[in-house]
Amino acid sequence: MTNRGPEPFSTERLDVLPLRVGHADEMAAVLADPALHTYTGGAPESAGELRVRYARWTAGSPDPGVAWWNWVLRVRDEGCLAGHVQATVHARDAEAEIAWVIGTRWQGRGYAKEAAAGLVARLTGTGAVRTVVAHVHPDHTASAAVAVAAGLVPTQAWCDGERRWERGGAG
Repeated sequence: MTNRGPEPFSTERLDVLPLRVGHADEMAAVLADPALHTYTGGAPESAGELRVRYARWTAGSPDPGVAWWNWVLRVRDEGCLAGHVQATVHARDAEAEIAWVIGTRWQGRGYAKEAAAGLVARLTGTGAVRTVVAHVHPDHTASAAVAVAAGLVPTQAWCDGERRWERGGAG
């Protein structure tokens, strides 16, 4: 698998754009609320810290069989970033592990559901991905609703205190 990077795509209200280091300043503001880390741990990162992280992410995985694809979500009507989605694609298993984050200001508008469903459609539409996985904290009902909207179902598997949700594969 080559990690040539993610391709842009659109949903009804969002432009889903490949992540660039230059997005760090705007994304630092989008992700500034400590409440976004309630279920995942950590704390908001500064623009400088995000630049370092984004440089690592955009450089790609050191494993040639794994692709790191990251996108920012631009709300078309507002012309601003509202969050991001990501997929770690394992070529050997034809599996993608996905995640999503929407800034607090944009939550409750269905953007996470729209972005996650669009991401799953994009990944499975390539033919390179048969199974899509997400890990959701058992108390994070909003993320569970996003997983459902993306067509994932909860499994009996757990990883680091989070339930595995899956679409495709053996279940």
